Amino acid sequence: MPEPINTLFSRTEATVVAAVQWLKLGGELLGALVIGLGIVVAGVLLVQALAARRTANFTAIRLSLARYLALALEFQLGADILSTAIAPSWQEIGKLGAIAVIRTALNFFLSKEMEQERKVTDAEDDVVAKSQPDKAAG
Repeated sequence: MPEPINTLFSRTEATVVAAVQWLKLGGELLGALVIGLGIVVAGVLLVQALAARRTANFTAIRLSLARYLALALEFQLGADILSTAIAPSWQEIGKLGAIAVIRTALNFFLSKEMEQERKVTDAEDDVVAKSQPDKAAG
């Protein structure tokens, strides 16, 4: 005898909720791994610069870390959006909305700072390139 439609619906809903929760966890985990990787990469760049006993280019190191943080924020925001698909109450949706707004704002300002720092770095590179004699002419 076939299952009642309510039982089938309940099982399907439970499966979808479980799948979304796993996807959310995966997005959060991926975001955390990207942050960890960014910290390691920036740390290695810093140690290399200090070990070479040259003036560390902190702007380049910050930009490297900022790229990882921006990517991680995107994963975290994706996980938050998944949460809204299964949020049980308006209060929970409100909390997730606030978190999403904060993370989006952080990502926006981080992207703006990266863009501004990149322009400064490019301008500094141009000045250095123009101050060095042309090796091809020598």
